[in-house]
Amino acid sequence: MPRESSSFEVAVNKKARFEYEIIETFEAGIVLKGTEVKSMRARKVNISDAFARIKNGEAFIVKMNISLYENGNRFNHEPERERKLLMHAREIKRLTGKLKEKGFTLVPLKAYFNNGKVKVLLGLGKGKAKYDKRRAIQKRESSRDLQRALKYR
Repeated sequence: MPRESSSFEVAVNKKARFEYEIIETFEAGIVLKGTEVKSMRARKVNISDAFARIKNGEAFIVKMNISLYENGNRFNHEPERERKLLMHAREIKRLTGKLKEKGFTLVPLKAYFNNGKVKVLLGLGKGKAKYDKRRAIQKRESSRDLQRALKYR
């Protein structure tokens, strides 16, 4: 498979923008093993249940499921291991302060390749209440109805 010089998306977390109000986004690299990269190129990754946490001044992504590589033998990776995120120290310090506030969490929005390197777009989000989610559904449906009406006009 030829390497692509531009970026292409591997996984998108559609649920994150519905469940959380995203306040700020951060781009981070991720430390992976060889078989994990090959599985990601095959788009065998799930980030819908994943979240990021900060431990000892380092950022980690937890519950990111990268399926086993089919042609990997005994050197294959563990699918749901904690993976280190590569971020600047000042970004991590800033995030640590934000995450200590009540209700904030760090969720991955998408995983993608950028010039051959795997990147994760993280969103600093605050959980939405049930009525906020209902309002978002209502707004989406009304805009869909409006688009249908304009289409047939």
